[in-house]
Amino acid sequence: MAGVYLHIPYCIKKCAYCDFVSFAEPEAVGAYVDWLLREIALAAERLPVPEVVESVFLGGGTPSLLAGAQMAAVLDALRARYPVAADAEITVECNPGTVDEARLAAYRAAGVNRLSVGLQSADDALLAAVGRIHTYARFAETMAAAARVGFDNINVDVMHGLPGQTESAYLDTLACACSMEGVRHVSAYALILEEGTPLFTRVRAGSVALPDEDAVADMQDAGMAYLAAHGFQRYEIANYARPGFACRHNLGYWQNGEYLGFGVAAHAAQRVGGVWTRRENLATPEAYRRSIAQGRLPVAVTRAIGREEEMFETVMLALRTVAGLSLPGFLARFGVSLYEAYPAAVAELRRRGWTCESATAFALNARGLDLQNETLLAFLPE
Repeated sequence: MAGVYLHIPYCIKKCAYCDFVSFAEPEAVGAYVDWLLREIALAAERLPVPEVVESVFLGGGTPSLLAGAQMAAVLDALRARYPVAADAEITVECNPGTVDEARLAAYRAAGVNRLSVGLQSADDALLAAVGRIHTYARFAETMAAAARVGFDNINVDVMHGLPGQTESAYLDTLACACSMEGVRHVSAYALILEEGTPLFTRVRAGSVALPDEDAVADMQDAGMAYLAAHGFQRYEIANYARPGFACRHNLGYWQNGEYLGFGVAAHAAQRVGGVWTRRENLATPEAYRRSIAQGRLPVAVTRAIGREEEMFETVMLALRTVAGLSLPGFLARFGVSLYEAYPAAVAELRRRGWTCESATAFALNARGLDLQNETLLAFLPE
């Protein structure tokens, strides 16, 4: 089983906090789709094809800049060359400032069955402060349109720790998100201040103030309680879902599963010739196009992952989830148990009281999840 990630690196305007590989050139989307189709064809010829593709995720940038026909062309190209399961989860990230009912209907007809809609905040002043192009009213219109055309599996992205944000404002945002028809999943992230972004510059200059660490932690705790009370179960550090609606694509990442990556700066992980291998595509549109035009895959880096690193990756990713690491799965993958591979790390986490264990899983409790980075230090090789 595998997933497919497709990166659409264009947007109307970069948000003030964004350090993703993206470019404010929406007019370039049409030509880019043509190159993306060529990459999909090249990869199918030259790289291992998975037995089945269980999930497809279009991220960005702003994938919802694609017109309906462009979305259909991309998904049709995947289905023509890869064994995409009939019930595959197919997600598109949507910016409420870029879609209308006709476009959403076309996505639905093309086979998209899950949307991830970026709300971030229900407060228009906070949206403006971080450079979002939409308003709350536009978000509400988008959600209503999505429901009318039949989308009933929708994630809403929200953020806490925004400039000037209060706990009350954050809870209002969660209330707005949870009240929308079709919302089955909420991704609730703390703002990360990335060096080189406009927001970073403003904060360092003192023209913008962020809530302090204690206030951000209080927002997270209050948000977690609110979501639990309204039927959204935490299943990963920052992700919450109604029963049966966890994101299958992201679960594949956290289980350190195989996935293909297409598009500028896309990443992939596959077992090639028995070796766990990670690939990273070229990170500029110019280099990406040039490589494909020359008949070469647009890969910048290919790296074989050794057994110890693969083991650490598998533990690191699985311990982001509430379910934790499958002990039978780890044993089957590596021929050694977690307890044999990492006796000192397990003992240290038990001593600190951060574990939640069963006969089949090794997981972190709420305290361990909150201290994720410190927890993982225990597993690093000396």
